[in-house]
Amino acid sequence: MLERLNQAMEHIERHLDQAVEVAELARIAATSEYHLRRMFSALAGMPLSEYVRRRRLTLAGAEVLAGRDTLLEIAVRYGYGSGEAFARAFRAMHGIGPGEARRTGAALSSQSRMAFRLTVEGSSSMRYRLVNKADFTVVGFKARVPLVHVGPNRAIMDFVRGIDPRALERVEKLSDQEPHGIVAVCDDLDPSRAEGTDLDYHHGVVTSAAAPEGTTALSVPAGTWAVFTTSGPAPQAIQELWRDVFTEWFPSNPYRTRTGPEILRIRPSPEPEPGPGPGPTKTGVDAELWLPVEPEPDARPSS
Repeated sequence: MLERLNQAMEHIERHLDQAVEVAELARIAATSEYHLRRMFSALAGMPLSEYVRRRRLTLAGAEVLAGRDTLLEIAVRYGYGSGEAFARAFRAMHGIGPGEARRTGAALSSQSRMAFRLTVEGSSSMRYRLVNKADFTVVGFKARVPLVHVGPNRAIMDFVRGIDPRALERVEKLSDQEPHGIVAVCDDLDPSRAEGTDLDYHHGVVTSAAAPEGTTALSVPAGTWAVFTTSGPAPQAIQELWRDVFTEWFPSNPYRTRTGPEILRIRPSPEPEPGPGPGPTKTGVDAELWLPVEPEPDARPSS
């Protein structure tokens, strides 16, 4: 997977002055557009579109300082329809407009080329299982919230606190299959998975029952799910599990993500997590992360 991903990165470099189609990058990487976007975001720490934009503006910045072409010629070369649009993007990355940068020879920012390599860090293994599930429904309560990669998601916490406990108890009784009990479900995420983009958050149960009045229902088609487990302090252990799945498990296994919700089942750990020093212990959790997956195709990209 990493070799194919690096071939896609080389394609980006050769076409920075042309349209870079995600569909073509996915073909080179021999995966789906959906999985490519998610893999890149997890490995690089930024959306694929943002990386391409920053690489273009890095090359454009060098040409601005070189002074050989007009600013409009450079803008058009790197995909901007007007000098104004180019100036706004240039300033957003470099902190200075292209005209002023050329006049003063200002120092500019640079986005380095990326290449992905496997780094071996110990001999730990990741626990997972594959589950084939028939279609089911997530019944519960829904809110639109921002995506948070690190630290607590205050919007989700406030939403859950506002749910009537009696209504939640009635919903919990509808749970009739794995993962059992109340679960957290994230759906309709922005393909970029950028920090702050919106997603649908469902707080409810996985069931075959109909949704009672006053609740929402998310229909999920049949498919294969990869189930990962972890224990540790919340929310760090959960966020680190999600990171490790995409940076370690997917590159090492013949599976890719498919469209569908992410399901998280969390229960208090019987063993509290020790805090730093003699202070109070941290809240520990046992968690299961369910991700919709499908086998990677065997086809290799054509040369």
